[in-house]
Amino acid sequence: MIFSTLAITAVIGLALLAGFGSRKTTYAKYKAIGSTVNWHDPSESQPYPNLKKESNLWIYVSTKKQRVYLHGNGQVIYKMYCSTGEASSPTPKGTFHIQAQRGKSFYNAASGEGANYWVSWLDHGVYLFHSVPVTKTGQYIPSQAEKLGTPASHGCVRLTVADAYWMYKNIPYGTKVVIK
Repeated sequence: MIFSTLAITAVIGLALLAGFGSRKTTYAKYKAIGSTVNWHDPSESQPYPNLKKESNLWIYVSTKKQRVYLHGNGQVIYKMYCSTGEASSPTPKGTFHIQAQRGKSFYNAASGEGANYWVSWLDHGVYLFHSVPVTKTGQYIPSQAEKLGTPASHGCVRLTVADAYWMYKNIPYGTKVVIK
């Protein structure tokens, strides 16, 4: 009996060291090897920032790295994976500001896609931060969602579902957005 308990303990210990049974470890390995991003969850394992404690909040979008960087108090306070525009429909570059328009969902019949949790930053509802794409019936499109982290949009900035929801609920009107 003692041998069996020791053997089981050793196997469990080795499994934990190898990363089995730990979602965080497995996900970290998953992201590190260059596979697709988990498009459902927050981009970081740390909690989203409390914006009430941040001063000088602004957003930087890197089209080269396909990342969104939230800045506050003179430093990066959160990083998100994103997909900006493809070469045929690039994301506008420059300095913009979060506009008043935001919503829970939209659908664009011309492109055959919509998204959830959108926040406008240019042309009052034309260029947005939003979730990965959805169908007309609101179902996420895995083939599009799995492109997160690469240029794939029609000019908007796509985010994970969780990141888009957080932006929709928390990013204040007037926040500066810099896209390069």
